[in-house]
Amino acid sequence: MAKRSSLSIRIVEGKNLPAKDITGSSDPYCIVKVDGEPILRTATVWKTLCPFWGEEYQVHLPPTFHAVAFYVMDEDALSRDDVIGKVCLTRDTLASLPKGFTGWAHLTEVDRDEEVQGEIHLRLEVLPGTPGCRLRCFVLEARDLAPKDRNGASDPFVRVRYNGRTQETSVVKKSCYPRWNETFEFELEEGATDVLCVEAWDWDLVSRNDFLGKVVVSVQRVRAAQQEEGWFRLQPDQSKSQRAEGNLGSLQLEVRLRDETVLSSGCYQPLVQLLCQEVKLGTQGPGQLIAVIEETTSTECRQEVATNLLKLFLGQGLAKEFLDLLFQLELGRTNEANTLFRSNSLASKSMESFLKVAGMRYLHGVLGPIIDRVFEEKKYVELDPSKVEVKDVGCSGLHRQQSEAEVLEQSAQTLRAHLGALMSALCRSVRACPAVVRATFRQLFKRVRERFPDAQHEAVQNVANMDTPVSRAKEAWMEPLQPTVRQGVAQLKDFITKLVDIGEKEELDLQRSLSLQAPLVKEGPLFIHRTKGKGPLASSSFKKFHFSLTTDALSFAKTPSSKKSALIKLANIRAAEKVEEKSFGSSHVMQVIYTDDMGRPQTAYLQCKCVNELNQWLSALRKVSINNAGLLASYHPGVFRGDRWSCCHQKDRTDQGCDKTRSRVTLQEWNDPLDHDLEAQLIYRHLLSMEATLREKHRELSRGTEVGTVPAGPGEAPEDALAALLGVLQDLQASHRSSLPGPPSSEPHCTLELQT
Repeated sequence: MAKRSSLSIRIVEGKNLPAKDITGSSDPYCIVKVDGEPILRTATVWKTLCPFWGEEYQVHLPPTFHAVAFYVMDEDALSRDDVIGKVCLTRDTLASLPKGFTGWAHLTEVDRDEEVQGEIHLRLEVLPGTPGCRLRCFVLEARDLAPKDRNGASDPFVRVRYNGRTQETSVVKKSCYPRWNETFEFELEEGATDVLCVEAWDWDLVSRNDFLGKVVVSVQRVRAAQQEEGWFRLQPDQSKSQRAEGNLGSLQLEVRLRDETVLSSGCYQPLVQLLCQEVKLGTQGPGQLIAVIEETTSTECRQEVATNLLKLFLGQGLAKEFLDLLFQLELGRTNEANTLFRSNSLASKSMESFLKVAGMRYLHGVLGPIIDRVFEEKKYVELDPSKVEVKDVGCSGLHRQQSEAEVLEQSAQTLRAHLGALMSALCRSVRACPAVVRATFRQLFKRVRERFPDAQHEAVQNVANMDTPVSRAKEAWMEPLQPTVRQGVAQLKDFITKLVDIGEKEELDLQRSLSLQAPLVKEGPLFIHRTKGKGPLASSSFKKFHFSLTTDALSFAKTPSSKKSALIKLANIRAAEKVEEKSFGSSHVMQVIYTDDMGRPQTAYLQCKCVNELNQWLSALRKVSINNAGLLASYHPGVFRGDRWSCCHQKDRTDQGCDKTRSRVTLQEWNDPLDHDLEAQLIYRHLLSMEATLREKHRELSRGTEVGTVPAGPGEAPEDALAALLGVLQDLQASHRSSLPGPPSSEPHCTLELQT
């Protein structure tokens, strides 16, 4: 049994943001932080106070996280980016909203003293004595403190307050992972305050000290237990009044928290076997459970259900059979060939999910280089005359203004070239298309031909209706692209014909060749510095290599086509974690801790170009090594420079790490390894939510059988299959009840102020 939490995040748009640039506008983007750690960054929307992002993410987290914060920033080319404001959602807030938070929220001002993170390690004792008892506080260490100085660190010290008395630790310079190991004592007096306050501060020589957070401990609780020790999460100073809001604009968000208790694999076997049996039987099966699931699933959650089912059957090797069953169900209720897969049916949603999971890597490999080139060229393109921006062209001293006609013609030429390159690359890629995708398309082609034998020529419809008189009248300025589009339609028809022209033997050969290769998980350029502890580290020592991560190893070479490469065996990876900013002057460096063939510990430092790339690589490495033996529970976020760790200043190179590893914090992507138990749990949760509807359907089928309105097929009747499903759901519900430790200890509370 395992407890898992995930966040579904959609950052929609902002409005009424303040102007941060001298032009009277801003260049906004969003940073998402979980417990103070940046995990995501949206694109920048240039020159606007009402940006639209529409970006979606899925984040897997440990159930112990506390809050997710959305920072709206203004990007600056010549100075540090400005913070416009933030929205913070606590875990308790999200837990109290089963359907998640959806709507607008006011941005609030970011106060440095409110931006706290990290934990402090304390041991508290009550010592009996004469005439009274004494309270002893051991301030041991802290981790993951907020960096308040320009060097990416802090100079922390601790103030301990009790009953009007204050004592302080020494200052630890340049560390977010300080160790003090200092002790303080206070006399416990009758009628004195019942709380001990421990505050962490960043010491500054010339300016005011920065608040890093505090912990308030009940003395009565310590007195009852005599001793208490542990890591305490630092909290902001709640005594400060909240700053005024409303003039910083608003952010529209969709955020949903999902907590899952995933049981052992054996618990889900009856459910998986029941569904697989139906898929194997196809439309010949009497139960039609898949049809009932589709019928009783609402439109708003059909995509999620389709994705979960598709992944479950993909893991069972039945994706093709599952989709074929859906094809037959869809074709059975369709009367016109040109309306196929136009609705939000389970078939269309499942096919969409299938293509993302099984075909996205192929699409990235074929079209990725061309799309990258489009972005790198940064050419201005606009075909709508009402939106054309006329700019100066020519060399220095010979500037002239382009005419509107020149801009339009140049834009048309650029678009025709891009479209031609995309279509050509796609049409040459038939052999590169995954065998399971080609086989599934072939089966779909066969089913459509059986159902609509006279409509084969309609397999490829007009692209975006651009080849009709209506479209030309509506958007006449798109006319320059018509010849390219018509040529593309012809190419696409030829491509699909070749794609589905695959025999059984060829399909088996393709699948066999693919099974012999270790699946590629992620690849791309990174900068690497490998160290064995010899000499100081510097950012200039990073060298650029092309990295490839498979389910066997992390390898790197000078170029993607290089035959000579070095590698880190996947089984040898012990942790993949971030490196604190001050170590290399960059916040986008990660470390891969592993052992070499002799069993000696080694570390590779990899520099990424942005926070998104950093977290994508961390996620990929963590997911493929999650079951490794010997994974580290703690690590050093700094580097061993000279004779000590830069993070905690410890001199023992083999010393236990000063921060906990975060192997459970990952981003969900289309190429994630399949998690069969989680997919089964998600399907169970969905079926349980519509249990009443399923029972009503079962009664309806039973009544139909009694009066002879439902023809009975061989074997069990339709209502028997539903009865079996309802029985499986009851058993799983009982297993979940037995796994619960008890009711939650506290009621969730909402701290988010919503916009009215």
